[in-house]
Amino acid sequence: MHKFLKLAAATAVALSATACAQQPAGSSNNIAAKTTPAATESVAERPYDTSSIPAGKAVAIFAGGCFWCMEPPFDALDGVEATISGYTDGRVDNPTYKEVSGGYTGHTEGVKVVYDPDKVSYQQLLDVFWVNIDPTAKDRQFCDAGSQYRSGIYPLNEEQRRLAEASKAKVVAEFGTVYTEIEPATTYYDAEEYHQDYYQKNSVRYNYYRYSCGRDKQLRKLWGDRYQK
Repeated sequence: MHKFLKLAAATAVALSATACAQQPAGSSNNIAAKTTPAATESVAERPYDTSSIPAGKAVAIFAGGCFWCMEPPFDALDGVEATISGYTDGRVDNPTYKEVSGGYTGHTEGVKVVYDPDKVSYQQLLDVFWVNIDPTAKDRQFCDAGSQYRSGIYPLNEEQRRLAEASKAKVVAEFGTVYTEIEPATTYYDAEEYHQDYYQKNSVRYNYYRYSCGRDKQLRKLWGDRYQK
């Protein structure tokens, strides 16, 4: 019986790490105490504030399910200077992780990529984005379900929009129905600090989550040799 209880406890701990929607252990103090907004609450969408972008740098915004998993492939690129997990394309101000993951705000989990356009192009970022998502999945990515995990590209200007649309057309030609949205970038809210660089800060938990979701297995099935973890 003692061995059974120890096994059950270990299983419970493991299962608690199998969803990006699960709040990481010890993080409760990082979530602001706010009243959950009603589903009908809305605010005017505001364009992304491009004046906040450092001189000589550029920003790209993507959504590909759990934001923990979208930072690593961009961080690996020469010319990418920062990746910031956050919330985008929603309808309420200053959302918390608890609100977004509950599906109350209209946001999707995103990643903001700050990069040097002299070293890496927006097209290269698009190429990395596509092979790290399942474009055929609607309102979900792998084991995370709900509109808060929908995939998307959020251009900050006309050139980004043009390239995004052209890249999506190629994916549609390959897969048929594609649910990845392309919408103008609006206010981007950085996620709580404990989410930033989660794959580095909590590598064991992150790797277990990623494996249990079958993310890499599905990406290899979809993209073949084009996908490289």
